[in-house]
Amino acid sequence: MMKKLFAAVLVLMLAVTGLAMAEDNSLQNILDKKTFVLGLDDSFPPMGYRDDNNDIVGFDIDTAKAVCEKLGVELVLQPISWDAKELELSSGNIDCIWNGMSITPEREESMAMSFAYLNNQMVFYTKADAAVASAADLAGKKIAVQNGSYAEEILADEANAELTASFDEVLGYDDYLTALMDLQQGGVDAVFMDLVVGDFRINGMGATDLKAAFSFEDDNYGIGFRKDDIALRDKVQEILVEMKKDGTLAAISESWFGSDITVVPAE
Repeated sequence: MMKKLFAAVLVLMLAVTGLAMAEDNSLQNILDKKTFVLGLDDSFPPMGYRDDNNDIVGFDIDTAKAVCEKLGVELVLQPISWDAKELELSSGNIDCIWNGMSITPEREESMAMSFAYLNNQMVFYTKADAAVASAADLAGKKIAVQNGSYAEEILADEANAELTASFDEVLGYDDYLTALMDLQQGGVDAVFMDLVVGDFRINGMGATDLKAAFSFEDDNYGIGFRKDDIALRDKVQEILVEMKKDGTLAAISESWFGSDITVVPAE
């Protein structure tokens, strides 16, 4: 009898412990502290970057501000090293990574990724007069990427080992502006990066001597949350869907890109 009673109590204790562990307070925690800390690389225009007044601005910033307004909390912008973004998130220094971050299988494994909110392309930029129209034309060339970027991950992927091996060298940079300037000076032969960022940077530089040589693959941006912060992720997604329906998201996109290039589902 005592053994049965002990077994029943143990089962009950395990069940209560499981419920406690399964409880997700991520959304309530944000509402209670009244702040939402967004981690970003502040040199990634037009998604998130510093303007001439040193203020952090961008498409992602305007979108996050609108989301926080609906949540009734203050948006806090926290610049981070892109190389250390996963550590910053897991340690609790930030509540999300929201900065033109590509959705990849590895990131979906380590984070609670949102749905895609914007479509992009991964592009090789070269000198305007360079005879480069395909990956084969980059054999023996020096290629620049940003450290910790999706571009770096693509070139490190086993599926692209043959392509990467054909390059003379792959060089990592802290930011893409420096990489593009090095491309102008002949330090590298191509920069592999996001189209929306590359075009914005090149237009801002007035760099008529650079061009998008060819697109390598499509790329979708998502927001990264801690693996267990499902309630927070789902609420942000819910608000983004509302913003898609009422036209708020389209207006923000049009102000930055000239048209609505968001891919948030309207349902």
